[in-house]
Amino acid sequence: MSTATPKVGFVSLGCPKATVDSERILTQLRMEGYEIVPTYEDADVVVVNTCGFIDSAKAESLDTIGEAIAENGKVIVTGCMGVSENAIRDVHPSVLAVTGPQQYEQVVNAVHEVIPPKADHNPYVDLVPPQGIKLTPRHYAYLKISEGCNHSCAFCIIPSMRGKLVSRPVGDVLSEAQRLVKAGVKEILVISQDTSAYGVDLKYKTDFWEGQPVKTRMKELCEALSSMGVWVRLHYVYPYPNVDDVIPLMAEGKLLPYLDIPFQHASPKVLKAMKRPAFEDKTLARIKAWREICPELTIRSTFIVGFPGETEEDFQYLLDWLTEAQLDRVGCFQYSPVDGAPANDLGLEPVPDDVKQDRWDRFMAHQQAISAARLQRKVGTEIEVLIDEVDHEGAVARSWADAPEIDGSVFIDSTAVQPGDKVRVRIVDADEYDLWAELI
Repeated sequence: MSTATPKVGFVSLGCPKATVDSERILTQLRMEGYEIVPTYEDADVVVVNTCGFIDSAKAESLDTIGEAIAENGKVIVTGCMGVSENAIRDVHPSVLAVTGPQQYEQVVNAVHEVIPPKADHNPYVDLVPPQGIKLTPRHYAYLKISEGCNHSCAFCIIPSMRGKLVSRPVGDVLSEAQRLVKAGVKEILVISQDTSAYGVDLKYKTDFWEGQPVKTRMKELCEALSSMGVWVRLHYVYPYPNVDDVIPLMAEGKLLPYLDIPFQHASPKVLKAMKRPAFEDKTLARIKAWREICPELTIRSTFIVGFPGETEEDFQYLLDWLTEAQLDRVGCFQYSPVDGAPANDLGLEPVPDDVKQDRWDRFMAHQQAISAARLQRKVGTEIEVLIDEVDHEGAVARSWADAPEIDGSVFIDSTAVQPGDKVRVRIVDADEYDLWAELI
């Protein structure tokens, strides 16, 4: 039997939730003695973790699978697109195995089939760090608190891919967070499909962490995380009434004053067609109330233009809403039909592609002006930032208002810092997305 170390190549596509899935698979493989390699040619087998949310993501997944087959030949597919095995095999019939999201054991077993682990592997010698294998830099990490979603939004197929809401026990979540902090993580990004609903499926069951009772609920989770002395950032938050409970924690400096809320639209008619939960005309009033409690609150969101049945009046309503809401960070997508999504069966008039493009252009120009004005107000202020990268030209950092890879950056003309450092800076310039600063 060969004594060579088995080698696995890994490509992770999609959202932060998929990144966490990849980290779990890689950690298990590393525990079994597999070496994770960065190139196709060095790998005995390649695992591709796919995204299957929209057509462009599916196309990227299929292209990546094809590249892996061409470069290596032995490819295992997992992730959200894995629920459509026929669609993958129709294009790439030579893939060795296809599994869906969260099917960690099946992926590892598929790797075993191609190349078994070393017979003489000793897990006590081939050590894995306590926090597991991470795909993010050392100083920040994603913390997934639940799987699945209970909503039935008309444009979305995630519940059919990832199932109904399943919350992790709060004690397990907090123990993982503590391991990450001990390993040097300075920022924890809380993710799920619906962070506000955390614990609903468990009826907010009381669990224990470090001998203390903690309810499996968003507020109590955030309170416990805030005791760890690191930045805590909330993603994928639906604006249910219980979100009001965490705003004071932000005002007190216990949580980053940052909410990632996928509003998706503002027109009541479009929101009703989308079957969006927890959205109503009172949203603007709630945003105003949040900012009265926590003036530094940054709100990022995503929107869809061109949803079937959207009229020019609906779109203008959205632009007017944006003017009132004064959101800080905004992304926008043109509606794209997704196989299996309920929106396909609503019988609503599709919006022509040229109209969708026009509305997207107008949306982006409208929001850029809002974002630029809000960033200009920060010029001259002093803030704390977290350093992400340093090269010969200077440092790239983020403030509390900036989530990694999706928001803006703070550029500092200094090399006297290291990735993971938290430093105070003075903001000297701004554009629509980014800030420029000097060390204090």
